[in-house]
Amino acid sequence: MGRRWRDGCGELVVRGSGGPGVRVPLEIAASYRARTRGLLGRDSVEGAILLSPANSVHTFRMRMPIDVAYLDRGLRVIAVRTMVPGRLGMPRLRARHVVEARAGAMGEWGVREGARVEIVVATAAG
Repeated sequence: MGRRWRDGCGELVVRGSGGPGVRVPLEIAASYRARTRGLLGRDSVEGAILLSPANSVHTFRMRMPIDVAYLDRGLRVIAVRTMVPGRLGMPRLRARHVVEARAGAMGEWGVREGARVEIVVATAAG
């Protein structure tokens, strides 16, 4: 379960009750440089971005409010918070990954405390 990803693209899959789940386009930021940049300087985000490893985030120099989901090692959601620009999020001791999206998106997708998500990495067409 201690999975390590590389910078790239994929999908965030949020399983519903018995349904196929919601599939959301996902940008993966696993390198120090990509995690540091995150959503800074963007006016919007298409889907979500995974920061890994990470256990806290900030919204300094951001242009939009965001939803933040803190995930543990097994990709279970520890907490979901909405953050406005200019804030420092509290570190979550059990968090190993953070997913960021536009404010309101997590609720629409069914991402809530206790839910488990899946990360599907896009494979290069070859």
